[in-house]
Amino acid sequence: MFQKKDKLLILLIVIAAGIVALSSSMFGNKAGTYVRVMIDGELYGEYSLQEDQTIAIQDTSGYNRFVITQNSVKMLEADCPDQYCVKHAAITGTNETIVCLPHKLTVEIIGDVTDRQVEIDALTQ
Repeated sequence: MFQKKDKLLILLIVIAAGIVALSSSMFGNKAGTYVRVMIDGELYGEYSLQEDQTIAIQDTSGYNRFVITQNSVKMLEADCPDQYCVKHAAITGTNETIVCLPHKLTVEIIGDVTDRQVEIDALTQ
C-alpha cells in the first residue's frame, strides 16, 4: 500500500504544516484595543475596540458607516462606486486595515496606547 518513501513524505508534510500553524499563532496579529480612522491622511477619530458601536462618517468625499462589535470592525455601507470596503472581511488584529480609496478613508486596528501615535513609515526626498 504505502511505501517507506510515501510515509516519509506524509510525515514531512505534517511536520511542515505544524511548523506553519505554530509560527502563525506565535507571530500573528495580536488583538488590538483601538480603532483609528483617518481621512485623507488626517486623524478623524479613535474608538475603543471593546465598546460595541456604529460609526457613521459623512464628509465632502462621501458617506461610510462601520460597526465595532465583538473586538472586530466591519464596514457596513459606503456610497462609493466600487464597494470594495463593504465587501472587505471584518478585521480583528493589529495593523489590519479597511480602505475606502474613493473617500481616502482608512479604518485600522491599533494596539496599546503607545501605538496611538500616527507614525511615519518612511521619508523620501
